[in-house]
Amino acid sequence: MAAPAADIESHDGQNSAGLQTAKDLFSGAVGGIAQVLIGQPFDIVKVRLQTSTQYSSALTAAASIYKNEGALAFYKGTLTPLLGIGACVSIQFGAFHSARRFLEQRRASTDKSFVPGVSNLSYGEYYAAGAFAGVANSVISGPIEHVRIRLQAQPHGAGALYSGPWDCVRKLSQQAGGVLPGLYRGEVVTVLREAQAYGLWFLAFEWLMNADAARNKIDRKEIPSYKIALYGGLAGEALWLGSYPLDVVKSKMQTDGFGSTQKYKSMRDCFGQTFRQEGMRGFWKGIGPTLLRAMPVSAGTFAVVEMTMRAIN
Repeated sequence: MAAPAADIESHDGQNSAGLQTAKDLFSGAVGGIAQVLIGQPFDIVKVRLQTSTQYSSALTAAASIYKNEGALAFYKGTLTPLLGIGACVSIQFGAFHSARRFLEQRRASTDKSFVPGVSNLSYGEYYAAGAFAGVANSVISGPIEHVRIRLQAQPHGAGALYSGPWDCVRKLSQQAGGVLPGLYRGEVVTVLREAQAYGLWFLAFEWLMNADAARNKIDRKEIPSYKIALYGGLAGEALWLGSYPLDVVKSKMQTDGFGSTQKYKSMRDCFGQTFRQEGMRGFWKGIGPTLLRAMPVSAGTFAVVEMTMRAIN
């Protein structure tokens, strides 16, 4: 059997809550960097499919990007998420484990048979902890993803609208009449997507880990690293299948114009226009490359977080 993995969901009671939260945050940051480097090429294809009608498939979009813009175009807008997604994933894991410990302590105060760090929460509580992590994460993921999407969707070459992330921030702020309305375009749907996505992400991962431990009659700490990566990848599929329509609306709103060129008045209006013009299929454009991306990206995130946690513990 492979060497037991450091259990990234269950922490040593000897660690103080503050120290353990710091470890969660650091491990999440390292996992976030891995997530960006693995997933960025898939992400630009997804954004192009969501925000344009010129591509008939993911392969067509990828081929067009490569032919017209070159291989480096698949890493367009990488600087912003590389700096920010590390912080986002750090918040996701830190907030999830903080919420989990809070829920465990609350359960223990009313149920004397419940042992924090040993007994399992209900899956509703796992979902709630994940949703809390998503909402906490949305504060920085909203503007980071907005800038990344603008850079990914802009024309290539002489027609480029922004010279880089900071130029994008400056122009969005000018067009919207301020930094907050410029960067936080589509934030309501972002909060909804993040809550649903990360509620499902952590719920699916916890269910798979608990099922494996019960099936093989072992402690969760004995589940090998390759299985943690596999279950993380499967959780990534659940994340996107459960939240993708919200992501499509977010992308449409965050590539929309300002003033007289603004197409969508609100999140509800964007949902309505998408349904009237494209039907239900409009909410699933780009799902193919997204699911292809989800498995390696989510697996890599959980694997890197696990390895980092093992090293610092």
